[in-house]
Amino acid sequence: MHTGIRGPALAIAVALTLSAPLAGSGVADAAAAPTADTGSHVDVEYFPEPTGEGTRTRVPANSPHTQPVTADARGRTSAASSDGEVVPLAETGPTADRLDVTIVGDGYTAAEQEDFLEDARTKWDEVTDIDPYKSYEGLFNVWAVKAVSQDSGVTGDPARDVVKNTALGSYFWCGETERLICVDLDRTKTYADKAPATDLVIVVSNSTKYGGAGYSGLAADYGYDGVSTLSSDNDRSTLIAAHEMAHSIGLLADEYQYEGYGDYPYPEPASPKASTLTADDMARQRTKWASWLGETDPAGGVVGTFEGADYYEHGVYRPTENSIMRSLNTDRFNLPGREAMIAGFYRSANALTPLRNTATKATRFTRLAVQLADLSPATGLSRPQLRWYVDGREARHARGRTSVLPAALGVPADRRTHKVTATVTDKTTAVRSDAVRALTSNSATWTVGR
Repeated sequence: MHTGIRGPALAIAVALTLSAPLAGSGVADAAAAPTADTGSHVDVEYFPEPTGEGTRTRVPANSPHTQPVTADARGRTSAASSDGEVVPLAETGPTADRLDVTIVGDGYTAAEQEDFLEDARTKWDEVTDIDPYKSYEGLFNVWAVKAVSQDSGVTGDPARDVVKNTALGSYFWCGETERLICVDLDRTKTYADKAPATDLVIVVSNSTKYGGAGYSGLAADYGYDGVSTLSSDNDRSTLIAAHEMAHSIGLLADEYQYEGYGDYPYPEPASPKASTLTADDMARQRTKWASWLGETDPAGGVVGTFEGADYYEHGVYRPTENSIMRSLNTDRFNLPGREAMIAGFYRSANALTPLRNTATKATRFTRLAVQLADLSPATGLSRPQLRWYVDGREARHARGRTSVLPAALGVPADRRTHKVTATVTDKTTAVRSDAVRALTSNSATWTVGR
């Protein structure tokens, strides 16, 4: 639906450098601390080691390595006829009811565009091998945008002095950091805007060298919240995208901390996965991840309150010893994180799409139909349930049907108008919060009359 992850109020990144304390908690203060610095610098997160913890720094919003845009005799600016072409990799439903991910390639010449499409499919397959992306893949549309580069490869690969002329200007050694891949955000937007809709962007840079980055909180300036960069032919780089997308979708805070940051100086974090409360206080107040305390966690260990999160060492807690939001030595979200991700999926997408306009009155013999997202939750989770209601009373015999006649549902042949509602509710056991459960129910209602 595109309402869930757009807007500066949902930005995750905050103004910080590695040499100065945070301006505030990652989620809580994002709206008050814009990521852009007069349009020239933005905050990024990167992972220096492929199995290590993340860190943040500020980098230029534009790249010094983008190829010049030149027009041919007909005024065309593309380097080849395929430049800017959009290829749907997964079109699961209307963009209004889906999270739309746009994947743009960089460092691929005109002759390498099929290689880019193969790399884009591979990277998305790797992301959706990770749960809960795997269980909710049907709520995503995925678009690939061909960006034709003059040179093949990425600046800074394999050595620092290697310079490539590419469409988005991808480059290692950004901010003097070898594994940090930066891009030109303006050029990235030019290509991402070619897709039918864009909520999140993944830039696949043509390289075997490990690296990547995450830009977040970009909605105010670019129209979408996050951009992830990653190298195409290094499997560890995929976890960077999975981590960065979780900031935007699930509003998850980072669970690592910086040495020397000391005590957490802010009020209770807005993130669902960081808290100033101990386990006892959390259980007593029945807040945050209280319902998961004591449960064996897929990320390892038992859910509790582990000190050190949201970049601070003391006075703020995370749910588990480890998770993908702490380190890339695992691809597992912990139980509270998984629930927060599911909430994010449903904030931004609908599992039910009406195939007849709900604003147009129907008759008793007008066929009403809906399309359901193809969700295949993992073991222990249940598929969404579709039910039909007439004036608030369920027509039990119609459970699971995607097409019905109001008359067959029991709408009477009288002179009154009646309401027919289709509702799909996700009964997954991965959700325990009543507030999140409410998000997982999607409905469509028609007025039926003579």
